Amino acid sequence: MPLRVNNNITAINARRALAANSRTLSTRIERLATGLRINRAADDAAGLAVSEGLRAEIGGMTQAVRNAEHATNLTQVAEGALNEVSAMLIRMRELAAQSSSSTINDDNRVSLTAEYNQLISEIDRIANVTSYNNTVLLIGFGNTVSTNLSTSLSDPSVGVSSASITGAQAGSYTFIDTDSTDSQITLGNGTVTQTINIATALDGNRVATGTTAIANFDRLGITLNLNDAFTDGDLDGRSLVILSGTGGSFQVGPDNGAFNQIEFTIADMRASGPALNLTATSIGTLQNARSALPMLDLAIDRIARERGNIGAIQNRMAFTIASTQNAIQNIQASESSIRDADVAEEVSEFSRAQILTQAATAILVQANAIPQTALSLLQ
Repeated sequence: MPLRVNNNITAINARRALAANSRTLSTRIERLATGLRINRAADDAAGLAVSEGLRAEIGGMTQAVRNAEHATNLTQVAEGALNEVSAMLIRMRELAAQSSSSTINDDNRVSLTAEYNQLISEIDRIANVTSYNNTVLLIGFGNTVSTNLSTSLSDPSVGVSSASITGAQAGSYTFIDTDSTDSQITLGNGTVTQTINIATALDGNRVATGTTAIANFDRLGITLNLNDAFTDGDLDGRSLVILSGTGGSFQVGPDNGAFNQIEFTIADMRASGPALNLTATSIGTLQNARSALPMLDLAIDRIARERGNIGAIQNRMAFTIASTQNAIQNIQASESSIRDADVAEEVSEFSRAQILTQAATAILVQANAIPQTALSLLQ
């Protein structure tokens, strides 16, 4: 091997190895210090892209869990108020039953009526003040279906028992059902239209006697409950009116779309509202008191059903939270496998790089000393 002075190839080779080992050592130190395998895009470009997407999804799901927990708290506020309303209605029924007996006179009924009217006023007051984050809950929460304005619901002969909505926009929807034999129903609001086939739910062209059927317009977020008065073609030209309300939509998923949202409504629970309609009742006379009893029974049943709906949504929220938390755990595991550093591996590589760096440094010292042997030729 020639003896050169201007270019020490051996030293250059040792310096190159030292630089490579130093870079490796620096990378291992950074990974051990941060706990991450990917600290910049250069570490793993594809892995970084996947990891960032998973992180965004995890962030959305984490907030969705909080949203569902807050939604549960909201429904608990409403249900607690309705519990007190139910207690007052039961007391009002006791007063009506007492006033329905000839064992008391009209003077006694004046006192009973005073308490009865005060309870009606208190029900209205509770409905107007029950709120969550400055949103009143018991005077109509979320979009609601108008029974009076919807011709598909106001006429019992049509055979639509009820309509429920999940994310349906407010507005007037019109049915098209011109053919009484094709079992197809079209519903639209002028912007969005959906046609469904309910042949499997019908016996010929009608709902079988004593049974019910469901017409689910899932794209619109509207579901109809059909009873045995329904015959194919009855809905043609009929309307379904959805009134807008405040709130009523909970984001329980990381993305936009109906499957990531839960729609929830609470009817107007005021005593003067259409659901209870108690302001027209009176217990001032024996006959009026007896007439008030069935209306109070209906009001108590209406409150009980509303509380049942709230309880059902609370249970649904609980399952939603559990499912989302399970998804967060598994997605976090995937993100961790991509982005987190394997400490055992990094420590091993760190020790290897440290030894090689020390060895390369020692060899570089020896390589730098080789040209000095040229001086011995000049002596």
